Amino acid sequence: MYAITLPEPGGPDALLWAEVPDPVPGEGEVLIEVAASGVNRADLLQRQGFYDPPPGASPYPGLECAGRVAALGPGVSGWAVGDEVCALLSGGGYAERVAVPAGQLLPVPEGVDLVTAAALPEVAATVWSNVFLIAHLRPGETLLVHGGASGIGTMAIQLAKAVGARVAVTAGSAEKLARCAELGADILIDYHEQDFVEELKKATDGHGADVVLDIIGAKYLTRNIKALAVNGRIVVIGLQGGVKGELNLGALLAKRGALIATSLRARPVAEKAAIVAAVREHVWPLIESGRVRAVVDRRLPMAEAADAHRAMESGSHVGKIILTL
Repeated sequence: MYAITLPEPGGPDALLWAEVPDPVPGEGEVLIEVAASGVNRADLLQRQGFYDPPPGASPYPGLECAGRVAALGPGVSGWAVGDEVCALLSGGGYAERVAVPAGQLLPVPEGVDLVTAAALPEVAATVWSNVFLIAHLRPGETLLVHGGASGIGTMAIQLAKAVGARVAVTAGSAEKLARCAELGADILIDYHEQDFVEELKKATDGHGADVVLDIIGAKYLTRNIKALAVNGRIVVIGLQGGVKGELNLGALLAKRGALIATSLRARPVAEKAAIVAAVREHVWPLIESGRVRAVVDRRLPMAEAADAHRAMESGSHVGKIILTL
């Protein structure tokens, strides 16, 4: 088969469409004939040499895909050759075929085309596991989403609104904030022009955010705590603003707050299967009803993965970028 390979770390041009051995599904795995793969920031980090796949995972980038079941490994039930599926991956989505544990498969939601389905597994699993299973966002609470126009952000807005929460977002332009508003965001903050701590306090009468979903990390650590409501929860899922920051434990203690840092890729297979099952139970009905949708910025051929990475690095996109075969 062909796959996007990384002979050496580097810029977008380090991505090379090359012939590689076909994957073989092992015990409990399914082989997918890939139709499309979503692009995630973790793929950019892997390309740069900063985020290696977990042991045993495919060496190729790609943390989600959609396609058709091509073969079943030993011990797999509940799926059949030819089924249209999308899947959460530990790697290998930038390829013509990929093997994945059966517990990480999802049926393509009704009303969603096969290519668009590639934009769903990673963002749905990330948002549901962090905002709801870990931070326990409840109806009536306020969620602050940094990077509201990103793939993660556009999904977080919709899911939070679907459960009756209020949503504040930060984004870097009026155009991106307008797109967030279309998805249901209530409080719109331009991080270039406004202080999100002050804007959030004004919009919530001093209450702050009950949950903060943070992709920035160190740069926002102090301000996230200032923006936090009493008994609030900060979930850090990205480190775009650095890895080392000074934590004022007194400020966090005064808020009776929680600071949680998580990642999805390296979790054990059983944990991922539990998250995927929860997504199928809670998120898929919202998608099939039309209350939540995949937000896709553009589709590019798989062999043009370098251009997809350049687009993501430019920050010009809203929602997901998809690679197609």
